[in-house]
Amino acid sequence: MNSKPHGAPLLEVERLVKHFPVGQGLLNRTAGTVRAVDGVSFAIGRGETLGLVGESGCGKSTTARLVLRLIEPTSGSIRFEGREITKLGRKELRKLRREMQIVFQDPYDSLNPRMTVRRIVAEPLVAHGVYERDAGRIFVEELLQRVGLNAEHADRYPHQFSGGQRQRIGVARALALRPRLIVCDEPVSTLDVSIQAQIINLLEDLQEEFDLTYLFIAHDLAVVRHISDRIAVMYLGAIVEVADKLELYKNPLHPYTQALLSAVPAPDPARKPQSERIILRRDPPNPLELPKGCRFHPRCFRAEEVAAAGNEESVVGGGGHLVPRRCAEEEPALDARGWGPGHETACHFAEVRTVP
Repeated sequence: MNSKPHGAPLLEVERLVKHFPVGQGLLNRTAGTVRAVDGVSFAIGRGETLGLVGESGCGKSTTARLVLRLIEPTSGSIRFEGREITKLGRKELRKLRREMQIVFQDPYDSLNPRMTVRRIVAEPLVAHGVYERDAGRIFVEELLQRVGLNAEHADRYPHQFSGGQRQRIGVARALALRPRLIVCDEPVSTLDVSIQAQIINLLEDLQEEFDLTYLFIAHDLAVVRHISDRIAVMYLGAIVEVADKLELYKNPLHPYTQALLSAVPAPDPARKPQSERIILRRDPPNPLELPKGCRFHPRCFRAEEVAAAGNEESVVGGGGHLVPRRCAEEEPALDARGWGPGHETACHFAEVRTVP
């Protein structure tokens, strides 16, 4: 099945950076800086879903909050329909928020337990001054029905619902202002597998009905494959590979992507895998002390293979093993190099390696 065509960019992010200073001691003096997001660039077309994947702590959720300006970037550009939003004042940003909404990860913590479902879903409408009492009540009930709940659920409280139902309430709240972009920040990671499928199917139906654009963040590559048109793989604050979802799963180029894909359980456990699981033998680096050169080289099996082949000058890398000098000293840029339309990777020695 072919992915949907990519429309003109609705959202464009260029060289986005967010650094967090880390304090130490009684005087809270700056002891270092966490480079949570470090030069991230991507674009999302209208009606498209871009999946953003990576290990916990790689900067995915920080990127989501930067896109919505829930936190301020250190530097970089964020354009919504060609309009630079990093320079918007509070009043202009408030208007823009009607176009950009978020579905949070934890449906237990993201809903106010003291508010009824009706008030939760209507809250964005009230905040923007567009809630009319009688019409608003009907609208909220219709919205609840659209996400798979009943109208009588409107006057209940969050604790009376299951996790999947709570996430449906969160989706209804995000839809209330009829936004064009919804950031889904790991919206199914806390749910059972069967419920995950229901929520994913709901999001796909709503995207078709309301012409929505999604930035879908997750660490589960099986989930991302189902809903996304393109996938960007993130590692320690940087995007290391981006491609159409079918291309990425068929021809993964970056060693980190290959390792992630090898860990995805096979749909049929009886089927013999095409290759063995790739185990990354070393832990991620300290985020306060990112390695020089390629940030993945201390854990990279591909770098070890190239060094062992003896065709490149090698040095002792950040993981204490031999790696090519280029990997240890030169940070690779994200580029295509003829891999295929829209397929880019940040690796000096990228190669296709089939995974199960």
